[in-house]
Amino acid sequence: MAHAIGMKEIALQAGVSLATVDRVLHQRPGVRPATQRRVRQAQVELDRQQAQVGLRGRRFLIDLVMETPERFSRITRDALDDVVAQVHPAVFRVREQLAERMAVEELVDVLDAIGRRGSHGVLLKAPDVAPIGEAVTRLHERGIPVVTLVTDIDHPARVAYVGLDNRSAGLTAAYLMHHWMGPETADVLVSSSDRRFQGEGERIAAFTEGWKRARPLSRVRIVTAGHGLHDPTVAAVSRSLARHPEVAATYSVGGANAGILAAFDRAERPCRVFIGHDLDEDNLALLRAGRLSAVLHHDLRRDLLRACRCVMHAQRAGPPPEPSLRSNVEVITPFNLPAP
Repeated sequence: MAHAIGMKEIALQAGVSLATVDRVLHQRPGVRPATQRRVRQAQVELDRQQAQVGLRGRRFLIDLVMETPERFSRITRDALDDVVAQVHPAVFRVREQLAERMAVEELVDVLDAIGRRGSHGVLLKAPDVAPIGEAVTRLHERGIPVVTLVTDIDHPARVAYVGLDNRSAGLTAAYLMHHWMGPETADVLVSSSDRRFQGEGERIAAFTEGWKRARPLSRVRIVTAGHGLHDPTVAAVSRSLARHPEVAATYSVGGANAGILAAFDRAERPCRVFIGHDLDEDNLALLRAGRLSAVLHHDLRRDLLRACRCVMHAQRAGPPPEPSLRSNVEVITPFNLPAP
């Protein structure tokens, strides 16, 4: 494996020295377990990417940095693997820093480490907080462009945002729910993984605006303690349902939809309309089972292709990207599921 790829490439991918790679590959002592895992993971990433693309053309090494549930990072990695096969004659290599939960300080350390070891660009999904913006500024000053993915940060140093038009998505969810609920008066649960993510905040604000305009007597009950993970979401939604017996529908902007339904089931309450986001494996299964009314979907592969082109342009290796980088929302029901 090492001969097929080359120790220099592994060292660059892992962000370690050539001597460290040599010690790990030849099983010599003196390397910390965490560093050994990083080198082995770099081998896995390079093997996967080498199967996707040839090693011809100009090369770009980019970093994918995401705080997100594993179900979403998985579909993002799969989509990015497809995309890097489409950008010939350029060749993209990807380093991954992915975690379901990561403290802001950890994220900042990750971004600063990328700045020290170098990169052609960073694709970033992170909370919109000041320390993240400051870290993006430091990357910008080193000539490393940052493209925010799925959720934006309010900072001029990032070169572009690619992802869903979140305001349009929130208004679409309110429109659909208003019509699907019929004349029934009921409150709506809105579940967010973390409102520090600007995209989720935009969805919630737009949904609330549209819902109050259509149903001024109905309330929106916002739950933000689930972090997009199953067990915390079950607990947080269960507490909300106990306090708010009028809730009979859900708009989930942050995932863990199986956990939301488990909380309704435990409370022996119906969820008459349930609208979620993203076509991950969990949501596809819930759609097929008729437990989700609809999923608001966007073309993640197209977003990632745009992101790679933004990086190329920032590195003076491609034309300017499209003027609008926000994806239109698609409404997916059990009757128009995309082909596998």
